[in-house]
Amino acid sequence: MKVNIYYGGRGLVDDPTLGVISKMQNVLEELRIEVTRYNLYEIRNGITTLPLTLKEADAIILAVNVEWFGMGGNMQQFLDACWLYGDKQVISKIYMFPVVLSKTFGEKRSYMDLMDAWEILGGKSCTGLSAYVEDSTDFEFNSDYSNLIEKKAEEIYRTISQKYVVFPSSNKNIRSAIKDVINFTPQESEQLSKYVSNEAFVQTQKKDIEELSSLFKGLLVDEANGGDDYYTSVFLEHFKPQKDVRASYMLMVEDKKKSIVINVRGENLECSLGTNENANILAQMKKETFDKIVTGHMTFQKAFMMGEITARGALKGIKLFDELFPFASNSGDE
Repeated sequence: MKVNIYYGGRGLVDDPTLGVISKMQNVLEELRIEVTRYNLYEIRNGITTLPLTLKEADAIILAVNVEWFGMGGNMQQFLDACWLYGDKQVISKIYMFPVVLSKTFGEKRSYMDLMDAWEILGGKSCTGLSAYVEDSTDFEFNSDYSNLIEKKAEEIYRTISQKYVVFPSSNKNIRSAIKDVINFTPQESEQLSKYVSNEAFVQTQKKDIEELSSLFKGLLVDEANGGDDYYTSVFLEHFKPQKDVRASYMLMVEDKKKSIVINVRGENLECSLGTNENANILAQMKKETFDKIVTGHMTFQKAFMMGEITARGALKGIKLFDELFPFASNSGDE
């Protein structure tokens, strides 16, 4: 037989919960029960994988101390992990004994919260311990309290050895009523819990999601502006012909992976998406800079001077660009 203890406190010296679970562990081990203790504050980054440790357990003790309001966040995180990644078939067979002590108030409420949570997960909740502790030292050395703790440990032994039947609870029906629950297979849950505990994987996923969000947002903006035509029509609309001028540009919008080719021949203008490595000016910029230029909030020359555009070729064509496409003067901003 095996019992797992999950301690959700902060490991403070004066935490009376530590003394209680230590005494319970000693009694259980004397009764030849294998006991494994998990201090959640020591393995915060691995809490999401802890539901895997339930597989071999016949019973568990969920131990917390109430410091000011309710159970600590570590225990809540563990219960969340059981909800998201725990094997519900395994959980349904496990007896849970809550141990909640408080030096302030609210031990009864947290005690019931643990009972309710485990029942919603599908497990078997049993009577545990809850107490208000005014002085940790007096509580620890009180022989009457010690007897109660030892009797509770013996009760845990009898419960799992004789496989006591537990009355059904309506809390078990809540899970089936929650529509947003995704039912993974035990193998999928185990793999997901490992992925979530891998900080590098999580950060990579977040970055990928941010990039995809930015991409789709950009696509929506482009679509609202007319799609790919947006990158060419703005030049056709703002073109100011100059006699005998011959110039060519290739504008690369790096975060959109688009290149605009502009060819000016006097009063004729050709503008399309494509490439022309032989253009007089090869310029590279971000979409944000491109938008500033074509909306008249910044000239091409100013963007180049500020380092928002990198360009090579016949650089005198930079000033000419603003003369051929006077976006700023049309906007009235410059």
